[in-house]
Amino acid sequence: MTAPAKDDPSGTLADAQELVATPWAVLDDYQCFGCSPHNAKGLQLRFKALPDGLATVFQLGSAHESYPGVVHGGLAGVICDETMGNLIVLRTGKPAFTTAMRLRYLAPIPVGAPHECRARIVNTGDTGLINAEADILDATGGVVATARATYRPVALEAARDRITLSDGDAVRLADVLTASAPALASATAAAGAPGPASVPAPDSAPVSVPVPVSAPATTSEES
Repeated sequence: MTAPAKDDPSGTLADAQELVATPWAVLDDYQCFGCSPHNAKGLQLRFKALPDGLATVFQLGSAHESYPGVVHGGLAGVICDETMGNLIVLRTGKPAFTTAMRLRYLAPIPVGAPHECRARIVNTGDTGLINAEADILDATGGVVATARATYRPVALEAARDRITLSDGDAVRLADVLTASAPALASATAAAGAPGPASVPAPDSAPVSVPVPVSAPATTSEES
């Protein structure tokens, strides 16, 4: 999965693995900053299934800088949150709200360099909260940032007081959320054993989307 850099819109996975669509893509006006392909100002992340989770490859441009040549650290948090949150949505078939997240920065993320974020579920607590972890890797497989977060999955009907949805959109979304867990299980099985940790350079090859789910679970912070 990849976020195309604004200076270099070459953002697609070079992996042979197929992309996993997220449920929210069925919404015509879906504008998630992290994942929506319709948001020209967003990261436009796309995801692939891993045997133990979900991943995205991204390469950001100068519009995403903090210090010159360095990606803003806050965007590392966005990317980790999107990858972990979408994994939980796809696994549970429910919207998932972030309740807490902690980031650790180990090295700068350079502008124009491909990186990969890999997320996995750590455990599910008795309270209904789910803990997840994510790593951001550079092209050599070195870890440049890590994140750990807690999410609260909420049934779609119960979440509608926080999400603006028409009745028709809610029905369409409910259908793909129901299908998401089996679809991700199938895609994860097809992914096989984990490959090397190196990050594929983005290219322009088309990648098919095997899952009928689509769109990013908006992992918004829970108040």
